[in-house]
Amino acid sequence: MVILYGIKNCDSVKKARVWLTENNVQFKFHDFRSDGLTESIIDNWLKRTEWELLLNRRGLTWRNLDASVKETINHANVIDVLLEHPTLIKRPVLNYEEIVTIGFNSDIYEGIFN
Repeated sequence: MVILYGIKNCDSVKKARVWLTENNVQFKFHDFRSDGLTESIIDNWLKRTEWELLLNRRGLTWRNLDASVKETINHANVIDVLLEHPTLIKRPVLNYEEIVTIGFNSDIYEGIFN
């Protein structure tokens, strides 16, 4: 099953949802805000991608994050930080079988589904 994680009003998430729909890919959308996140979901992603790729360092949440947290974030504590600040996660996160992709890229989606 394809699961697309994100926030419904995020532009990249909207583009990914449109692409999946237009390409007849059945998927479940999991909204961080309304559906929440668990340690096991993030841990599953971290088994398939680097934690640094999950961090959205361009967003308002990152800019407003305490400097001490920014300086000390690492593989050991990243799950706790992301659970506390889910909007730090770069969106969307697409999970399909053993594949996890971060951010929307139509070429990557094309390679996965077509």
